[in-house]
Amino acid sequence: MAEEIKEEKTQAEEIEETEKKKAEENSKDNEKEDSNKDEKVVKKKEKVERIGVLNIYTTFNNTIMNLTDLSGKSLAKFTGGQSTKQDRLKANPTIAMFISQRIAEEARDNGITSFYVKVRAKTGQTNPGPGTHAAIKSLTRAGFKILSIMDTTKVPRGGPKKKGGRRGRRV
Repeated sequence: MAEEIKEEKTQAEEIEETEKKKAEENSKDNEKEDSNKDEKVVKKKEKVERIGVLNIYTTFNNTIMNLTDLSGKSLAKFTGGQSTKQDRLKANPTIAMFISQRIAEEARDNGITSFYVKVRAKTGQTNPGPGTHAAIKSLTRAGFKILSIMDTTKVPRGGPKKKGGRRGRRV
């Protein structure tokens, strides 16, 4: 009888030991799964790159910036007149930087991370206004990726007679 009790104890001890081993293995597996879950969470948080189109129209009198998505839907539009009320400063590079900062805020709100930039000057002009370079530089400093810069200035092909008379503009 005493031997049977000892055998039952030993069997019970063996069962407890196997259960402890299983519990330890499960805890190790759970730790591995937890570390895998952390890795999966990091992988899921990759940023989705959303692209926008930024149209910059600069003349020697004003700067206008219009932010659209790729389908052409307008998301934000800011001009030099919204940043300053002095007409002589609307085409200033400093004002162009202020406009681009406001565009950057709107872009962040809409989740845009990179831009296609379309620069346009007044028809017939050889180069855009003074605010173009300052605006693009300010956007890159704000952390946006510029994918391409395209000049979309319209070129006259004949068309109506230019202002200035037969002998041109005299200074």
